[in-house]
Amino acid sequence: MEQTELVFIPFPIIGHLTSALEIAKLITQRDPRFSITIIIMKFPFESIDGMDTDSDSIRFVTLPPVEVGSSTTPSGFFLSEFLKAHIPIVRDAIHELTRSNSVCLAGFVIDMFCTHMIDVADEFGVPSYLFFTSSAAFLGFLLHLQFLHDYEGLDFNKFKDSDAELDVPSFANSVPGKVFPSRMFDKEGGGAETLLYHTRRFREVKGILVNTFIELESHAVRSLSDSTVPEVYPVGPVLNTRMGSGGCQQDASAIMSWLDDQPPSSVVFLCFGSRGTFGADQIKEIAYGLEHSGNRFLWSLRQPPPKGKMDFPSDYESIEEVLPEGFLHRTARIGKVIGWAPQAAVLSHSAVGGFVSHCGWNSLLESVWYGVPVATWPIYAEQQINAFQMVKDLGLAIEIKIDYNKDSDYVVSAHEIENGLRNLMNIDSEVRQKRKEMQKISRRVMIDGGSSHFSLGHFIEDMVANIPCKQQRRDT
Repeated sequence: MEQTELVFIPFPIIGHLTSALEIAKLITQRDPRFSITIIIMKFPFESIDGMDTDSDSIRFVTLPPVEVGSSTTPSGFFLSEFLKAHIPIVRDAIHELTRSNSVCLAGFVIDMFCTHMIDVADEFGVPSYLFFTSSAAFLGFLLHLQFLHDYEGLDFNKFKDSDAELDVPSFANSVPGKVFPSRMFDKEGGGAETLLYHTRRFREVKGILVNTFIELESHAVRSLSDSTVPEVYPVGPVLNTRMGSGGCQQDASAIMSWLDDQPPSSVVFLCFGSRGTFGADQIKEIAYGLEHSGNRFLWSLRQPPPKGKMDFPSDYESIEEVLPEGFLHRTARIGKVIGWAPQAAVLSHSAVGGFVSHCGWNSLLESVWYGVPVATWPIYAEQQINAFQMVKDLGLAIEIKIDYNKDSDYVVSAHEIENGLRNLMNIDSEVRQKRKEMQKISRRVMIDGGSSHFSLGHFIEDMVANIPCKQQRRDT
């Protein structure tokens, strides 16, 4: 029997990899004609664990490591060179895959940061599809700014450290420059150039899968039905909801056991993503803010990598050293400070009543899925614009800070944090009620009859119609 094969090329960090695996599972479960090969590239500074599946229709091909310069930071130039260096290796892997006559290559599903691989798909004469792992609003933002830059000469720098705002079709409110991704102002590191390159190439693909759902981002999704943009398929929330995946299971058990002893909806969970760390002054302000608020709390506190080293945060060996003297003793009855956290498992626990988040898109979707209100504290990448959308456009979060950036000298005060926590844990808040409604909707959209279920089916139908080898056989 002929095998119809899709090739997935995700960006090699865990948030993008897990989302790619989950959408691959949805496709193969929905249409057993498809099998999927997921190509795994490896950064020299990140180990990728836990990438496995019990599906016979999905397999992984891990590529050999490549040497790319001696950069110590993941700049736009480094990432571009890293991906270019993988083109011949990916090409060889696809040649090996298609060596058998029984394989019909249907196309490539490429991560939003892997658009160099469109060239490989073109070499094999198959269509490319984009998997956009952030919001529909951010997709619209990138496309709009690329258009303004290329055709109207917009200079991004006019928005740097500025109160200037820009009307963006995918946002209901004008977007202030202070929430633009900082990479847009990074000329030396190639950030702006890299974003523009990828965004131009978004327009070349056959369709764009977006990890969102129409009911969450109705305004943004409508704004993308434009003849200059490939068809957009909202197929989310695409989440890995398996509890306790990754990390140390012994630590996870201790965390869940502590939560079991807390009253319902009483705990604030603070977690800032795979790269979220703070300096000593900010850590102390968070500690004082938590203590003064009187809330129960679970705080995931990670140690930054050594300066100048391209690496990810780690757990502190002695967490007491970075906290105010006596803090752990004074808060022992109501709080727990941890390192790594099993985020999905924590958010699903009935004791958790609020989430202080870095506003990564996966984390925001998890908060919606579990109905947990969010207080925004973005760190890097597109998190500031995600925070802006959640607070201003959607009314689904409260603000601690919207425009915080890890590279700034600003320290959020204990008073700001305390106020944010009180607003977050207000049991009668409008945000909390909206969250509960959106939680119900997020579950419905993924089942038969739901909008994302329908959209994924539409994508599969369109993809089948575009399979080159099937068309060739029909023609003959």
